[in-house]
Amino acid sequence: MVAFAGRQYAARSVPVFVTDNSNTVTSFTLVLEFKDGILQNLYWKKFGCGSCTGDSFICLNNTDCAIPNSKCKGNGGSMPCDLGIQLAFSGTDKNDNVLNSWYEVGNLRQYSLYALYSGLRDSLTSPFTNLF
Repeated sequence: MVAFAGRQYAARSVPVFVTDNSNTVTSFTLVLEFKDGILQNLYWKKFGCGSCTGDSFICLNNTDCAIPNSKCKGNGGSMPCDLGIQLAFSGTDKNDNVLNSWYEVGNLRQYSLYALYSGLRDSLTSPFTNLF
């Protein structure tokens, strides 16, 4: 996956791995780096494998948590393998104010409600799947 942005000056991120025949990475953080309010760079922030807990996740290259495709709901498994992208900002705006939301992304990831919502949604809808 590659991110592009800009008109006169275009910024492009390096490619990142999303999926292959074996595994899928579902969570990404794209950092937009600005200097005086002008976009300079796009890069994918890596958080390591500290959040690869449980038997549903594996660590790829000591940088990404991935889900084996056999465990994805689309392949008969129980894990949601939906792609999630968080945006964060670094650098300065046109008034020279510091943009540093990327420092907080690690904290946001640990308090994510997606897994809770997904489990709640499934528990509420699964009793009714045979009715329709």
